[in-house]
Amino acid sequence: MPASPDPDPLDALEPASRRAGPRVRVAVGAAVVLFIAAVAVAAMLSFAANGGGAQGTIAANDGGTDAAADAGGEVADPAVDVDTPPLLVHVLGAVARPGLVELASGARVVDAVAAAGGFTPEADPAGVNLARPVVDGEQLVVLAIGQVPPPDASSGAGAAGSGPTADGVVHLNTADLAALDTLPRIGPALAQRIIDWREANGPFTSVDQLLDVAGIGDAVFLGLADKVAP
Repeated sequence: MPASPDPDPLDALEPASRRAGPRVRVAVGAAVVLFIAAVAVAAMLSFAANGGGAQGTIAANDGGTDAAADAGGEVADPAVDVDTPPLLVHVLGAVARPGLVELASGARVVDAVAAAGGFTPEADPAGVNLARPVVDGEQLVVLAIGQVPPPDASSGAGAAGSGPTADGVVHLNTADLAALDTLPRIGPALAQRIIDWREANGPFTSVDQLLDVAGIGDAVFLGLADKVAP
């Protein structure tokens, strides 16, 4: 009787505990490789979606509007200058409520007349330069129809501060900034320079001395030479 072959030690083990065959081991190894590859692809996609891991830039805040808003405080309108003092103008003549009016910086004659209640029926609107800017402390007189400006209107009072006196010219030695501002091509800045020159050098003795004022050239001078007098 032939001898039986030696028993395989693996036969003594439970079927589930036996070592997997070569094909099974290859399949498991392939599954592990695929899992690692899938994890790597997912990590690369997440990296790309986040911008490659680049760090955001933090801009310095200068303490302006955004900072104040983030702090929960009220933000002031930058267009409103709360530090600018109001203008006080004395409005007289043919207006409904003559007297002192308080105006915002940059106001014009039309604002002053409106603050004084507007024209009365006898007022002469044609004699008023409503577009002229007003200056702090000026006196504004609105004339009635047919009324002649007083002789001292060089202070800017006659014809609602339109400037010329009864002789039709602005006197350089007595005119204030409002009166000088009515001259052609003379704005508030040049008007102030004329006053500064007068205070530094004494009264004008000739109209030609306007050429000594910084900013007044030949072209500007020719436009106002016949409208002024010392």
